[in-house]
Amino acid sequence: MAGHSKWANIQHRKGRQDEKRGKLWTRVIREIIVAARHGGGDPKENPRLRLAIEKAKAVNMPLDTVKKNIDKATGNLEGVAYEEVRYEGYGIGGAAVIIDCMTDNRVRTVAEVRHVFSKYGGNLGTEGSVAFQFKHVGQLIFAPGTNEDRVMEVALEAGADDVVTHDDGSLEVLTAPHDFEAVQAALEAAGLKAEMGEVTMRAENTVELAGDDAARMQKLLDMIEDLDDTQDVFHNAVMG
Repeated sequence: MAGHSKWANIQHRKGRQDEKRGKLWTRVIREIIVAARHGGGDPKENPRLRLAIEKAKAVNMPLDTVKKNIDKATGNLEGVAYEEVRYEGYGIGGAAVIIDCMTDNRVRTVAEVRHVFSKYGGNLGTEGSVAFQFKHVGQLIFAPGTNEDRVMEVALEAGADDVVTHDDGSLEVLTAPHDFEAVQAALEAAGLKAEMGEVTMRAENTVELAGDDAARMQKLLDMIEDLDDTQDVFHNAVMG
Protein backbone atom coordinates (compact mmCIF):
# COMPACT_ATOMS: atom_id res chain seq x y z
CA MET A 1 0.00 0.00 0.00
CA ALA A 2 2.79 2.43 0.77
CA GLY A 3 6.20 2.81 -0.76
CA HIS A 4 9.56 2.57 0.91
CA SER A 5 9.95 6.35 1.02
CA LYS A 6 6.89 7.14 3.16
CA TRP A 7 9.11 8.25 6.04
CA ALA A 8 11.38 10.30 3.76
CA ASN A 9 8.32 12.11 2.36
CA ILE A 10 7.15 12.96 5.88
CA GLN A 11 10.60 14.19 6.89
CA HIS A 12 10.75 16.43 3.83
CA ARG A 13 7.37 17.90 4.71
CA LYS A 14 8.46 18.55 8.30
CA GLY A 15 11.64 20.20 7.06
CA ARG A 16 9.68 22.48 4.77
CA GLN A 17 7.42 23.44 7.65
CA ASP A 18 10.37 24.26 9.88
CA GLU A 19 11.80 26.53 7.16
CA LYS A 20 8.61 28.58 6.99
CA ARG A 21 7.73 29.28 10.59
CA GLY A 22 6.26 32.71 9.77
CA LYS A 23 3.93 31.30 7.13
CA LEU A 24 2.91 28.56 9.56
CA TRP A 25 1.80 31.23 12.03
CA THR A 26 -0.35 32.80 9.32
CA ARG A 27 -1.96 29.44 8.52
CA VAL A 28 -2.63 28.61 12.14
CA ILE A 29 -4.16 32.05 12.78
CA ARG A 30 -6.52 31.58 9.83
CA GLU A 31 -7.46 28.12 11.07
CA ILE A 32 -8.19 29.51 14.57
CA ILE A 33 -10.34 32.30 13.11
CA VAL A 34 -12.41 30.00 10.89
CA ALA A 35 -12.76 27.30 13.57
CA ALA A 36 -13.93 29.82 16.17
CA ARG A 37 -16.29 31.56 13.76
CA HIS A 38 -18.02 28.29 12.84
CA GLY A 39 -17.94 26.49 16.19
CA GLY A 40 -17.64 29.21 18.82
CA GLY A 41 -14.75 30.48 20.91
CA ASP A 42 -14.80 27.83 23.65
CA PRO A 43 -12.26 25.08 22.87
CA LYS A 44 -14.04 22.68 25.26
CA GLU A 45 -17.11 22.81 23.00
CA ASN A 46 -15.26 23.10 19.67
CA PRO A 47 -13.03 20.16 18.61
CA ARG A 48 -11.75 21.95 15.53
CA LEU A 49 -10.66 24.92 17.62
CA ARG A 50 -8.92 22.58 20.08
CA LEU A 51 -6.87 21.09 17.24
CA ALA A 52 -6.05 24.58 15.93
CA ILE A 53 -4.82 25.61 19.38
CA GLU A 54 -2.64 22.48 19.52
CA LYS A 55 -1.14 23.50 16.17
CA ALA A 56 -0.51 26.97 17.62
CA LYS A 57 1.34 25.45 20.58
CA ALA A 58 3.41 23.28 18.23
CA VAL A 59 4.72 26.39 16.43
CA ASN A 60 5.29 28.28 19.72
CA MET A 61 2.55 30.85 19.16
CA PRO A 62 1.92 33.00 22.27
CA LEU A 63 -1.41 32.40 24.01
CA ASP A 64 -2.19 36.13 23.71
CA THR A 65 -2.03 35.80 19.93
CA VAL A 66 -4.34 32.78 20.04
CA LYS A 67 -6.86 34.59 22.25
CA LYS A 68 -6.78 37.75 20.12
CA ASN A 69 -7.66 35.78 17.00
CA ILE A 70 -10.44 33.86 18.74
CA ASP A 71 -11.84 37.25 19.79
CA LYS A 72 -11.62 38.48 16.19
CA ALA A 73 -13.56 35.46 14.97
CA THR A 74 -16.28 35.72 17.59
CA GLY A 75 -16.90 39.42 17.00
CA ASN A 76 -15.04 40.89 19.97
CA LEU A 77 -12.40 42.43 17.69
CA GLU A 78 -12.52 43.57 14.09
CA GLY A 79 -10.86 41.13 11.68
CA VAL A 80 -10.66 39.92 8.09
CA ALA A 81 -13.39 37.56 6.87
CA TYR A 82 -11.76 34.42 5.48
CA GLU A 83 -13.64 31.68 3.68
CA GLU A 84 -12.55 28.11 3.06
CA VAL A 85 -12.21 26.86 -0.49
CA ARG A 86 -10.89 23.55 -1.84
CA TYR A 87 -9.20 22.97 -5.20
CA GLU A 88 -8.48 19.63 -6.82
CA GLY A 89 -6.06 18.77 -9.58
CA TYR A 90 -3.47 16.47 -11.09
CA GLY A 91 0.28 16.56 -10.73
CA ILE A 92 3.07 14.66 -12.46
CA GLY A 93 2.14 11.15 -13.62
CA GLY A 94 -1.52 11.80 -12.89
CA ALA A 95 -0.93 12.07 -9.13
CA ALA A 96 -3.98 13.48 -7.32
CA VAL A 97 -3.67 16.76 -5.42
CA ILE A 98 -6.12 18.50 -3.04
CA ILE A 99 -5.43 22.06 -1.88
CA ASP A 100 -7.33 23.61 1.02
CA CYS A 101 -7.14 27.39 1.06
CA MET A 102 -8.44 30.20 3.26
CA THR A 103 -8.93 33.41 1.37
CA ASP A 104 -10.51 36.84 1.43
CA ASN A 105 -10.49 36.90 -2.40
CA ARG A 106 -11.49 33.72 -4.26
CA VAL A 107 -10.74 35.20 -7.70
CA ARG A 108 -7.13 35.90 -6.74
CA THR A 109 -6.66 32.52 -5.08
CA VAL A 110 -7.96 30.37 -7.94
CA ALA A 111 -5.85 32.34 -10.41
CA GLU A 112 -2.71 31.71 -8.33
CA VAL A 113 -3.48 28.00 -7.92
CA ARG A 114 -4.19 27.58 -11.65
CA HIS A 115 -0.97 29.40 -12.54
CA VAL A 116 1.18 27.12 -10.36
CA PHE A 117 -0.43 23.97 -11.77
CA SER A 118 0.10 25.08 -15.37
CA LYS A 119 3.64 26.38 -14.82
CA TYR A 120 4.93 23.27 -13.03
CA GLY A 121 3.38 20.50 -15.10
CA GLY A 122 0.01 19.87 -13.44
CA ASN A 123 -3.63 20.56 -14.25
CA LEU A 124 -6.33 22.18 -12.11
CA GLY A 125 -9.36 19.89 -12.08
CA THR A 126 -13.03 20.36 -11.32
CA GLU A 127 -14.68 19.92 -7.93
CA GLY A 128 -14.82 16.22 -7.05
CA SER A 129 -12.30 15.20 -9.71
CA VAL A 130 -9.86 13.62 -7.23
CA ALA A 131 -11.49 13.88 -3.78
CA PHE A 132 -12.98 10.39 -4.12
CA GLN A 133 -9.41 9.01 -3.95
CA PHE A 134 -8.98 10.30 -0.38
CA LYS A 135 -10.54 9.53 3.00
CA HIS A 136 -11.01 12.01 5.88
CA VAL A 137 -9.19 10.42 8.83
CA GLY A 138 -7.15 11.02 11.96
CA GLN A 139 -3.53 9.99 11.35
CA LEU A 140 -0.58 9.52 13.71
CA ILE A 141 2.86 8.65 12.29
CA PHE A 142 5.52 6.95 14.44
CA ALA A 143 9.21 6.76 13.54
CA PRO A 144 10.85 3.51 12.42
CA GLY A 145 11.94 1.54 15.46
CA THR A 146 8.89 2.40 17.59
CA ASN A 147 7.49 -0.59 19.51
CA GLU A 148 4.90 -1.90 17.04
CA ASP A 149 3.11 -4.23 19.45
CA ARG A 150 2.72 -1.52 22.08
CA VAL A 151 1.43 1.07 19.58
CA MET A 152 -1.06 -1.45 18.22
CA GLU A 153 -2.25 -2.49 21.69
CA VAL A 154 -2.77 1.04 22.98
CA ALA A 155 -4.19 2.50 19.77
CA LEU A 156 -6.76 -0.22 19.10
CA GLU A 157 -7.89 -0.25 22.73
CA ALA A 158 -8.40 3.53 22.54
CA GLY A 159 -10.62 3.22 19.47
CA ALA A 160 -8.27 3.45 16.47
CA ASP A 161 -9.51 1.90 13.23
CA ASP A 162 -6.19 0.45 12.07
CA VAL A 163 -2.42 0.39 12.58
CA VAL A 164 -0.36 0.12 9.39
CA THR A 165 3.29 -0.96 9.32
CA HIS A 166 5.14 0.47 6.33
CA ASP A 167 8.09 -1.01 4.44
CA ASP A 168 10.45 1.56 5.98
CA GLY A 169 9.45 0.54 9.54
CA SER A 170 7.32 3.59 10.27
CA LEU A 171 3.92 3.01 11.87
CA GLU A 172 0.69 4.75 10.94
CA VAL A 173 -2.30 4.83 13.28
CA LEU A 174 -5.63 5.61 11.61
CA THR A 175 -8.75 6.82 13.39
CA ALA A 176 -12.14 8.30 12.60
CA PRO A 177 -11.78 12.12 12.71
CA HIS A 178 -13.84 12.40 15.91
CA ASP A 179 -11.73 9.72 17.66
CA PHE A 180 -8.36 11.34 16.88
CA GLU A 181 -7.94 13.31 20.11
CA ALA A 182 -8.82 10.36 22.36
CA VAL A 183 -6.43 7.98 20.56
CA GLN A 184 -3.62 10.54 20.54
CA ALA A 185 -4.10 11.19 24.27
CA ALA A 186 -4.05 7.46 25.07
CA LEU A 187 -0.84 6.93 23.10
CA GLU A 188 0.87 9.90 24.74
CA ALA A 189 -0.23 8.69 28.19
CA ALA A 190 1.50 5.39 27.36
CA GLY A 191 4.71 7.24 26.48
CA LEU A 192 4.20 6.89 22.72
CA LYS A 193 4.70 10.28 21.06
CA ALA A 194 3.93 10.51 17.35
CA GLU A 195 6.27 12.35 14.99
CA MET A 196 3.22 13.78 13.29
CA GLY A 197 -0.46 13.74 14.19
CA GLU A 198 -3.35 15.41 12.42
CA VAL A 199 -6.82 15.07 11.00
CA THR A 200 -6.14 14.85 7.28
CA MET A 201 -7.20 13.67 3.84
CA ARG A 202 -5.40 10.34 3.36
CA ALA A 203 -4.90 8.86 -0.10
CA GLU A 204 -6.56 5.46 -0.58
CA ASN A 205 -4.08 4.56 -3.34
CA THR A 206 -0.64 5.94 -4.15
CA VAL A 207 1.27 6.85 -7.32
CA GLU A 208 4.97 5.92 -7.23
CA LEU A 209 7.27 8.55 -8.77
CA ALA A 210 11.05 8.36 -9.15
CA GLY A 211 13.90 10.36 -10.64
CA ASP A 212 12.95 13.45 -12.65
CA ASP A 213 9.22 12.84 -12.19
CA ALA A 214 9.65 12.78 -8.39
CA ALA A 215 11.69 15.99 -8.48
CA ARG A 216 9.10 17.74 -10.68
CA MET A 217 6.26 16.61 -8.42
CA GLN A 218 8.08 17.85 -5.33
CA LYS A 219 8.67 21.22 -7.01
CA LEU A 220 4.97 21.50 -7.87
CA LEU A 221 3.95 20.68 -4.29
CA ASP A 222 6.50 23.11 -2.84
CA MET A 223 5.22 25.94 -5.05
CA ILE A 224 1.60 25.21 -4.06
CA GLU A 225 2.66 25.19 -0.39
CA ASP A 226 4.29 28.59 -0.89
CA LEU A 227 1.07 30.31 -2.01
CA ASP A 228 -0.14 32.78 0.61
CA ASP A 229 -3.66 31.34 0.79
CA THR A 230 -2.67 27.67 1.02
CA GLN A 231 -3.59 25.99 4.30
CA ASP A 232 -3.06 22.29 3.53
CA VAL A 233 -1.95 20.20 0.58
CA PHE A 234 -2.85 16.53 0.25
CA HIS A 235 -1.60 14.22 -2.50
CA ASN A 236 -1.15 10.57 -3.34
CA ALA A 237 2.39 10.68 -4.73
CA VAL A 238 5.15 8.65 -3.12
CA MET A 239 8.47 10.02 -4.29
CA GLY A 240 11.53 7.80 -4.37
